[in-house]
Amino acid sequence: MSRESTGTLELTVVDAFADGPFTGNPAAVAVLGSFPDEARMQQVAAEMALAETAYCVPRSDGDFDLRWFTPVAEVALCGHATLATAHLLGGAPSFHTRSGTLECRVEDDGMVRMDFPADPPAPSEIPPALGIADVQAFARTREDVLVELADAGAVRRYVPDLAVLAGLGTRGVIVTAPGDRPDIDCVSRFFAPNLGIPEDPATGSAHCALAVWWGERVGREQLVGEQASARGATVYMRRCGDRVELGGRAVTMSRVTMLA
Repeated sequence: MSRESTGTLELTVVDAFADGPFTGNPAAVAVLGSFPDEARMQQVAAEMALAETAYCVPRSDGDFDLRWFTPVAEVALCGHATLATAHLLGGAPSFHTRSGTLECRVEDDGMVRMDFPADPPAPSEIPPALGIADVQAFARTREDVLVELADAGAVRRYVPDLAVLAGLGTRGVIVTAPGDRPDIDCVSRFFAPNLGIPEDPATGSAHCALAVWWGERVGREQLVGEQASARGATVYMRRCGDRVELGGRAVTMSRVTMLA
């Protein structure tokens, strides 16, 4: 996990939503006695240069406070770094965050289940400057936009214009289509240039919207999503009213000591 002493900070790097080492999304996790000042947390996240760095502090009631930083900003919700933290802690940790309390549990086979708020996408008009061909549907979530394409191949082939996507002014852009294998219900990619993340390898929070979007289309509450980044990721989803259970696996990869 992590240990903080005078002038040092230890972090563990975990591949989250991973089917094995070097897949999924790597997150750095620091479990500390108290939070460093915000500037220090941001500097460490920038130095780690991963999509997210998570800072976790135990509470007196047995729960944990949890914060997440990209290389350029603190964010309100991050699925893969939460999964990474739960993987390290084990058991059934409860995290207090800017997005409310997130309940997690680590099953005997290593699967991590997380209870997140659902994020129903609201259909919207396609912005003229979007610059994506053959859009089937366009919607807005709390912080992102969702772009549905005709098929999984179109998602895989899509080459983003990051300046255009940044100009939409959202946290990120979800590009998605129906799955192209019997065991995959939907395929997606996630781009967040405004957070310093050109393409995110695996995005748990985006699946809080995808679970609703595709669940309503296929008429099922349980779905499996593939995030078609270069590293690849698998996310298990179950819609539970206004909540979504996200599931995935994780692999502990390395430990880093920050000396300054």
